[in-house]
Amino acid sequence: MLRVLGVDPGLTRCGVGIVEVASNRRARLVHVTVVRTPADMALEQRLLRIADGIAAEIDEHHPDAVAVERVFAQANVRTVMGTAQAAGLALHAAAARGLPVGLHTPSEVKAAVTGYGNADKRQVQTMIARVLGLDEAPKPADAADALALAVCHAWRLGSPDAVGTRATNLTPAQRAWRDAQGGTTDSPLARAAAAASRSQRGSSASSAAGRRLGA
Repeated sequence: MLRVLGVDPGLTRCGVGIVEVASNRRARLVHVTVVRTPADMALEQRLLRIADGIAAEIDEHHPDAVAVERVFAQANVRTVMGTAQAAGLALHAAAARGLPVGLHTPSEVKAAVTGYGNADKRQVQTMIARVLGLDEAPKPADAADALALAVCHAWRLGSPDAVGTRATNLTPAQRAWRDAQGGTTDSPLARAAAAASRSQRGSSASSAAGRRLGA
């Protein structure tokens, strides 16, 4: 069993979720929580509370890897700064314990869990509950997002070629992601996942080209 801790970074609410994934890609919930800080607390104290919360979850649940949402630019600079600061705390906590880290964009996580890179939060919540065999979606959304990050990273670590996966054990979203990775796009979900994967690769290539031109 592979145990992954996912962190959905945020300054007011930081989701932390732990899942275990078997070789057949079936996932189960280990624990999920949200570290909260009040807006009127001093910034350094908010960051300390988040750091302590993430560290406590890692030390209690002993994950094999940590997955963190990759911070991306957005119009609200204040929000993205808080997200980046919380993400940095998660990266530090993992590195201090020698744990490997995976960074995933929201579209990567959505495509992995739902088969569609532009899925909304409700769709992610519904699918993560189905993947984990839960009666209802974890709340708040930060908790579900943290679990989705953990599941996404676990599935990425165990590619279809490397893991003994049987199609009969997979959810529709899992089959879509497997087919997209393998180049098979015979279903709408698989086509959506493949498109999301191509888009992500294109964005990464464009970013790399931009860095080279700017050097």
